[in-house]
Amino acid sequence: MSIAFISWDPNPVIVDLFGFPIRWYGFFFAMAFLAGFRVVSYMFKQEGRSTEQADQLLMYTMVATIVGARAGHYFFYEFPLLQADPLRFFLQMITPPFSGLASHGAAIGLFIAFYLYARKNAGMSYLYITDRIVPAVALAGFFIRMGNLMNSEIIGKPTELPWGFKFLRDTEFNPYGDPNLVLARHPSQLYEALSCLLIFALLMWFWSKKKKDTQEGLMTGSFMVVLFTLRFFYEFLKENQSAFENNLTLNMGQILSIPAVLFGLIVLAYSFKKAKA
Repeated sequence: MSIAFISWDPNPVIVDLFGFPIRWYGFFFAMAFLAGFRVVSYMFKQEGRSTEQADQLLMYTMVATIVGARAGHYFFYEFPLLQADPLRFFLQMITPPFSGLASHGAAIGLFIAFYLYARKNAGMSYLYITDRIVPAVALAGFFIRMGNLMNSEIIGKPTELPWGFKFLRDTEFNPYGDPNLVLARHPSQLYEALSCLLIFALLMWFWSKKKKDTQEGLMTGSFMVVLFTLRFFYEFLKENQSAFENNLTLNMGQILSIPAVLFGLIVLAYSFKKAKA
């Protein structure tokens, strides 16, 4: 049995300013939007598009991400509570702190928002927009998962691998607060964060080679297939987020990843068909 592990005990609060805690998760959440905006602005500028178009797209993205991720969390993971008191959970859905975010819900919200954005911006097709936004989304995924890591949440299953993390602040699997009872676990947040960073780098490299000649839909489809295929398999290394998932063959994250991968394959098929036309 391996005794190597990494003790993980960061304070989720960076600093307390006059009774208002500044948290790592909030910091990384803000960085996700800031970095994503810089990426999209750079791409638009390189392709001769205006900063105003990038600003407008940022607003659509922010609203869609927050509302979609919050709505997805309640619909996919806490639906009985949503049914019991819909008004309360609607208010929680749109007001901070945004505890409980579902990436699949965010994806649905974003695709709806980009459709609305494309209707208001002539000269940019739906897939043109999504092709330019998926690198930013991948980078945002890196920051969000780093926020999860600093919060010691969405932890992995026990492991004896030498890079296993002992999440000393976790209360669900260590209710007595005894560090001697804490098991080393897969740092699933770190796995996903690094995967997102790699996907971002590959998408930006591909775009830099093609720019305006990028095959429409290729980046979007590839992103959906790769990201959610990885998500499907990473779920085998993670603890379930809700108790009802313990009775399922596949957990909710895996169930929701399947249509996301299928959507990506459909987009890829359309992309290659259009390229041959």
